Amino acid sequence: MTSYRRNAVALFTSAAVVALVLPVFAQRAPTPRSTGLSREVLTLACDPTLVYEAPGTPLRITGSQESFVHQSFAPGDLITINAGTDNGIEVGQEFFTRRPVPVQRRSISRENPATIRTTGWIRIYAVDKQMSLATVTYACDSLELNDYLEPFVLPTVPTISKDKPKPQRDNYARVITGNDNRASFGRGDSFIVDQGTDHGITVGAQFVVYRDKLEPGNFLFELGEAVAVSVRPESSTLRATLSRDAFAAGDYVALRK
Repeated sequence: MTSYRRNAVALFTSAAVVALVLPVFAQRAPTPRSTGLSREVLTLACDPTLVYEAPGTPLRITGSQESFVHQSFAPGDLITINAGTDNGIEVGQEFFTRRPVPVQRRSISRENPATIRTTGWIRIYAVDKQMSLATVTYACDSLELNDYLEPFVLPTVPTISKDKPKPQRDNYARVITGNDNRASFGRGDSFIVDQGTDHGITVGAQFVVYRDKLEPGNFLFELGEAVAVSVRPESSTLRATLSRDAFAAGDYVALRK
């Protein structure tokens, strides 16, 4: 082999090694680890809730460690939040990232409620006085600029009684919406109804879902069943456990009691 050919082969080999090694050196955040959480807990953590006024958003995602403006983020990405040690932020803290999605594109109010979309959660990686870097631990959806932060607390899987009391038919709740204003649901899906603790609903409560087919002299049609997984004073998040047909916004929900 001539000296020229030997040099060319050596140069090609070096280039190949560099090409393989570069992505490793280009890594800007720790590789995300498995959460170690069950599918049920992950689903509960990503479930929607409903609000009738805009949530406070003092802590927010404000940027990323990229050479260009990055609008959305996924597990392993390194993001910036607008708070640091001056605000009590410490390395290792975890936060949910959330986004309000109002029914209409105007101010959130009782006439225009908003679904709170949990987009994922993050862990603080490094802190400064007024800003911090965090890594995305888990994504329910894409995390985006201006998503707001709330303390991370794992949800508790509700205990569902094997007893099935008769459904109470004198005080129906109504199906309102789901994540991102979704209006149709099947088994395993989460949806929001317009009653909560103020109406006697507790986590683990069971329901029967009905539809009024608007046929004179006919019974309500029984669509399926659901269980309460998250409850607020005026609304609850239910999980469909049985569906004979798709549930839809406006369907009736009767509490088993």
